[in-house]
Amino acid sequence: MATRYSRILLKLSGEGLGAGEDPFDHKRLAGLAQQIRRLSSEGVEIGIVVGGGNLFRARSANLDVLNRVTADHVGMLATLMNATVLRDYLRAEGSRSVVLSPRGVPPISRTFSRDIALPLFKSHTVLIFGGGTGNPFFTTDTAAALRAVEIEADALLKGTQVDGVYDKDPRRHDDAERFDFLTYDEVIDRRLGVMDLSAITLCKERGVPIEVFDISDPRNIMRLLNGEIAGTRVAKEPQA
Repeated sequence: MATRYSRILLKLSGEGLGAGEDPFDHKRLAGLAQQIRRLSSEGVEIGIVVGGGNLFRARSANLDVLNRVTADHVGMLATLMNATVLRDYLRAEGSRSVVLSPRGVPPISRTFSRDIALPLFKSHTVLIFGGGTGNPFFTTDTAAALRAVEIEADALLKGTQVDGVYDKDPRRHDDAERFDFLTYDEVIDRRLGVMDLSAITLCKERGVPIEVFDISDPRNIMRLLNGEIAGTRVAKEPQA
């Protein structure tokens, strides 16, 4: 079955890898790996950026003691740990997978470059981008937008725990309304918090659409690409 996109950048939160106080949930990781392998086997080229919030969150660290730059570097290490765990779950499902990071950390990761990444897609290798942008003060949302642009992804898919973008938190407000489509400027002007400003601006400048969807069921990745479900599309204009 042909999917809507042939090359995607999938943004996963670190919290989405765990359950409760457990930073790594076997059932959830296995489910993700199975669906990603299925996508890859159908010819979709996949890059993944995963956050580190299940292990460490820089913004909730005690910054009276821990320097912000140090906190951000610790957070980058957390994303590498998550990338490595996800890589092995993918390999256990039979997928080829490698971790790439701004600076190689042997034997965990290789140094990212387009010249390395693009040929790997042709061998049906799933690329997991760890280590953020390699710089403090930038979130993994920005890292996802940056990698999406660099690998020339058809779209950036952001998996969340709700089925799109709402005008207010649907978990707290019964009258929250979901958007089917938003322009980049609407997201910025209304401060909807889809992704941080740097990420939205970069996607706008390079014309990378963002699809926000519910990934609490990993099968929704395939459903979204097949047009069976809809999240919220952020782009210059609605998809034809």
